[in-house]
Amino acid sequence: MPKGGRVRGIASGREDVYEALRDQGYSKERAARIANAGKTHAGRVRMAEKAARTRARRGK
Repeated sequence: MPKGGRVRGIASGREDVYEALRDQGYSKERAARIANAGKTHAGRVRMAEKAARTRARRGK
């Protein structure tokens, strides 16, 4: 395995997230960026906070 545990630029353990995003139609670059952002707890918290702000703006 390459140094840092990454294959194709995807953090180890996040390949399933990457594949799900690709199945939803995201580009390779965007799917990798989103999948890697959720690798750490802090990254997942930031993603959840951003999603909550987006939902609030959309009125959902």
